[in-house]
Amino acid sequence: MIRVLVVDDHPVVRAAVIDLLESTDGVSVVGQAVDGLEAIERADQVKPDVVLMDVTMPNMSGIEATRRLTAERSGASVLMFSAEARLCVVRAAREAGAIGFVTKGCRAREVLRAIYAASEGRSVWPAGA
Repeated sequence: MIRVLVVDDHPVVRAAVIDLLESTDGVSVVGQAVDGLEAIERADQVKPDVVLMDVTMPNMSGIEATRRLTAERSGASVLMFSAEARLCVVRAAREAGAIGFVTKGCRAREVLRAIYAASEGRSVWPAGA
């Protein structure tokens, strides 16, 4: 069972992702958070395998939260999830320690494929990143 923490400040996006993940065999949503600060707190509490992390959020960005989570060696693989897929954003995610990057406009199966890969420690980056 892959334990996933979903982090996004938009309730509709967060709910849609959680619905997708909870209807998928082998995946369990163990928590959710609305910003980077809460993501760090929740990750410490629920010990996810994968953190699906939005980039742009209030209080603390997903990039900064990823930097902190990976520096603390939380054991979770951070997979960035954003509508903003400019090369500089993808590079910032990689430099922060994320294992991959998925755009919000992709198909559900691509999100699932990325989560499975991240749970196995395999990276998932857009072409050219």
